[in-house]
Amino acid sequence: MNPELARAESLIREIADYPSPGILFRDITPLLADAEALRVTTEALVEPFIGTFDVVAGVEARGFILAGAAAIAAGVGLVPIRKAGKLPQPAASVDYALEYGTATIEMHDDLPAGTRVLLIDDVLATGGTLDAGRQIVERLGYTVAGISVLFEIDGLGGRDLIGDLHTVFRSA
Repeated sequence: MNPELARAESLIREIADYPSPGILFRDITPLLADAEALRVTTEALVEPFIGTFDVVAGVEARGFILAGAAAIAAGVGLVPIRKAGKLPQPAASVDYALEYGTATIEMHDDLPAGTRVLLIDDVLATGGTLDAGRQIVERLGYTVAGISVLFEIDGLGGRDLIGDLHTVFRSA
């Protein structure tokens, strides 16, 4: 890992028992507030996929913060994948399980059929959120060009569920 990425990773805080007991939350807020750390991690998120996608889709909420930066860096558009009830005209929804509950995501269908989508989220844990994101993108007739996450937590089964994906940082 290069020194810039190592520095960026050092900005990710671990907060115990949030949002519920037993969960170790990875807080990327300090990384987002540091311009250089945000730049280098954004570049690392999209680098393996440059030229293979038409838009970036980010999963609420921290995923679409990163996806917005990634879309600008790659010179493409952004599609938000939001929690249920947050979009004015959702075209599809998918229910999924989290490590600490359940949720539903929704997405518009404003893109041409076959659009190549790079799916981005902040953390891969159990994989439920990204699997739901992949399902909704495909359900709407788009192609998942790749999946990229800022931080992967090993040992929770996310990679087994998602399969091939790019991660910038991994837990030890």
